[in-house]
Amino acid sequence: MASLGIVQDNDPALRRVAHRFDLPAEAEDARRVVTALNSACERVGQAHTFGKGMGIAAPQIGIDRPAAIVRTPDGEALTLFNPTIIESSGDTDEQYEGCLSFFDVRGQVPRSHIIHVEHTTIDGTTKITVFERGVARLVAHELDHLHGTLYTDRMHDGTAPIPVEQYRGTGTTWKY
Repeated sequence: MASLGIVQDNDPALRRVAHRFDLPAEAEDARRVVTALNSACERVGQAHTFGKGMGIAAPQIGIDRPAAIVRTPDGEALTLFNPTIIESSGDTDEQYEGCLSFFDVRGQVPRSHIIHVEHTTIDGTTKITVFERGVARLVAHELDHLHGTLYTDRMHDGTAPIPVEQYRGTGTTWKY
């Protein structure tokens, strides 16, 4: 993934908190970041198939701005600026997650089935969007990157990611 322009796990850029966009004043900057994110998604998508969907956050391409894109398993593309989880609800479960920034391992991460995300549109409007199940997991994972948090930080103490060779869920959908 490093050869595709994805910042890897030992890079301090992944631990920085992204600097908020002032939208709409910084709309051009936000568009440039999304263009770079989409370009990275295209490169990664050509190298690997993602059965559960995929996402990428600006820090993963070395940009410390709060933008993320998520491509859901059914092909929907979501773009989020200045996103923050303001509420979590529903059941919580643990499922394996991977990350483009350390692609060779997977780890079990507990996450809520439902999250409410406050985010800003390119024109500066604040919105709240509710995400559920697998999409909630994808979005929450990417939002963590914007706050300098990695999925391994969310794993239970004493557990570690497993090599992708031991993981048996490649190409499968989320299990709910």
